[in-house]
Amino acid sequence: MKLVTQTDNLNKRYGDEKAVRMLCDAGFDGIDYSMFCMDNDDDVLNTSRYLKHANDLRRIANSKGVTFEQTHAPFPPFRVGDTAYNKKTMPRVERALEITGVLGASACVVHPVAAGKDQYDVNMRYFETLLPVAEKAGVKIALENMWGRDKETKKIIPNVCSTAEDFNRYIDSFDPKYVTACLDLGHCGLVGENAADMVRAMGARRVTCLHIHDNNNLSDDHTLPYTRKMQWDPILKALGEINYRGNFTYEADNFLLPFPDGLVVPCLQFMVKVGRFMMSEIERYRVKK
Repeated sequence: MKLVTQTDNLNKRYGDEKAVRMLCDAGFDGIDYSMFCMDNDDDVLNTSRYLKHANDLRRIANSKGVTFEQTHAPFPPFRVGDTAYNKKTMPRVERALEITGVLGASACVVHPVAAGKDQYDVNMRYFETLLPVAEKAGVKIALENMWGRDKETKKIIPNVCSTAEDFNRYIDSFDPKYVTACLDLGHCGLVGENAADMVRAMGARRVTCLHIHDNNNLSDDHTLPYTRKMQWDPILKALGEINYRGNFTYEADNFLLPFPDGLVVPCLQFMVKVGRFMMSEIERYRVKK
């Protein structure tokens, strides 16, 4: 198991190359490359320089003994009825899969599509178009459990892949060579699900990736574990008991936002310490066979 974190907020603050160097120097084993910047038409990943950029980032990380482990495609990847958006975004999601392969990462997280009553069929058609791209790139598509928002109350409500039953249905519909589950532990409680129960109901066969972060069960805070209200001991115990074999991957870098530049490195180092402790707890609970 490697200790991994995403690049998103560091990318925005310092640029890709410095972000990668900072994560390597802070003590992370691996990197989750965030490609949300592809929403910007002028971003380097949308230009002819994208392959050179990806290769440069991989060289920087590898020179420090760090690997790219997973990535995250821009989102939403598809909007029902929005032809102009889909025409622009679909090629970018396909490119994100290609970049994932170039970086040497094994999986790219692609959000499933919120699509109302036809949600399952819409997602099946959408992701089937991506399978050949993932196969060519030599990577897996990792679906994620999502939440929605009630139009009138504005409160968070369940949506696509929000429950273990629904998420399992999607994962089991695809060839596991090309599609896997990235279980976002923070999203579970937002929709009324118990994260530890969801870990057990899905199991290590389906769940090969994680997004680890904390919240107050009311908003999607994406901050450091133990700083909000999630109960981590039952979750870590469940991961150990199912013999989870994927990485420990933070999606918690909103923790860094309040801190000035002079404190970002110590904050990253503290995130490493917290992650190492949590990984040791998973190992402590792991079922010995």
